Amino acid sequence: MLLLQHPHRFSQLFLFSAMAASRDAEIRKDVQTYYGQVLKKSADLRTNACLTAARPVPRHILEALQNVHEEVALRYYGCGLVFPERLENCWILDLGSGSGRDCYALSQLVGEKGCVTGIDMTEGQVEVAKKYIDYHMEKYGFQAPNVTFIHGYIEKLEKAGIRNESYDIVISNCVLNLVPDKQQVLQEVYRVLKHGGELYFSDVYASLELPEEIRKHKVLWGECLGGALYWKDLAILAQKIGFCFPRLVTANLIMIQNEELERVVGDCRFVSATFRLFKLPKTGPAKRCQVIYNGGITGYEKELVFDANFTFKEGDIVEVDEETAAILKNSRFAQDFLIKPIGGRLPPTGSCSALESKDIITDPFKHAEESHSTKSRCSPGVAGGCCGTKKSC
Repeated sequence: MLLLQHPHRFSQLFLFSAMAASRDAEIRKDVQTYYGQVLKKSADLRTNACLTAARPVPRHILEALQNVHEEVALRYYGCGLVFPERLENCWILDLGSGSGRDCYALSQLVGEKGCVTGIDMTEGQVEVAKKYIDYHMEKYGFQAPNVTFIHGYIEKLEKAGIRNESYDIVISNCVLNLVPDKQQVLQEVYRVLKHGGELYFSDVYASLELPEEIRKHKVLWGECLGGALYWKDLAILAQKIGFCFPRLVTANLIMIQNEELERVVGDCRFVSATFRLFKLPKTGPAKRCQVIYNGGITGYEKELVFDANFTFKEGDIVEVDEETAAILKNSRFAQDFLIKPIGGRLPPTGSCSALESKDIITDPFKHAEESHSTKSRCSPGVAGGCCGTKKSC
């Protein structure tokens, strides 16, 4: 009614919406061109923002990655390791799956009863991924394919045929930054996740709101920097949609190492960070609890590093806050923990760790700097940046 009384205001809004849609379409086209035609392999990247950090990889994941076909692996462009724990029999959706490297490794880890779906907007990448389905299923000894690839947009999952509450886990490796409408992506992820499910994703974040010069730079967009989200905005978007507060897992500083692009970027810094977002059922308020990790998760039998704040060692009593307790109770991890309210009786263990009154780590830049300092002191020869060496796992 108000807009009808002010037709000029209505026309302004319509024009703004049309301009935004046109800009989004232009960005999509540029990204498709960059990843479909400009880049043929990871060595073609002009910065190291979209390559995996040189850091330890659990043996079972490393073995799964080594089983991926060479052509698929060579077309990998990612800024992190998006392999969460307890994957057996899970249904996983990979946003921006590219040539399918992560999908094929995950398809081995979820097993024949699990399912992995990859979706990507670059047709050439999807074609490469589909080309090797039979190769990988034969290598794994599976009777029927447990992986599929879809050509589509990650902000339009419903249009791609992905149903409500159909996945246990959604992963994304350095892709959210390539999409203009990040809120729409997160809303779609929330829709397709089951209750208790999680979004486990690595992406590039900026230390400040990016100026127009950076946001309109085609190469910086293609190199995962021009569309980077200001890191504090992630929590705002996530909680607005209904996710729990983002839980920082790991972070690495990005070294651009390109003089021309460094001049454009100026004082802005970038970090590669992995977060996990949980979609929990709407239940009553949770309480602080004591938990014991039972151990036994493949690759993490003795110790589970859940995020930057909580590490659970088999048999140890750990006091956790309300939200962490709710996540452990309502997610796929419920079977791996003995959970009791504070004061409840737990079996005797080797040690007990109380939740200290310390600041919870949420700032990826601070965490990356502290991690880099620790690595530098312990291993002077190891690259500490996000992509200090041109290596994928």
